[in-house]
Amino acid sequence: MSSLSATVGSLAVAVGQREGADSSAFALALVFAAVVMYDASGIRWHTGRQAALLNQIVCEFPAEHPIISTFRPLREPLGHSPLQVFAGALVGCAVAYFMGKSV
Repeated sequence: MSSLSATVGSLAVAVGQREGADSSAFALALVFAAVVMYDASGIRWHTGRQAALLNQIVCEFPAEHPIISTFRPLREPLGHSPLQVFAGALVGCAVAYFMGKSV
């Protein structure tokens, strides 16, 4: 589950409850949440997959290749799967909704 998606999802719901769904603040929070979730599930996830492929390619180089002596493996676990982002957003929105109703 993506905690960042939960955070921006809860922010959007809280702003929507406080300012109203027709406010510019809610629209801004919604766009912010969409950009953050797209980054978490799309761009960073694909970057992690590319890092894994690059690590695999470098491992297949011969031992005497000049890059082998200075190569540090790239970090592979970047970003979240779309399901993790969705789950985080769902939890964040639900928590903010019920917290807003209890106040």
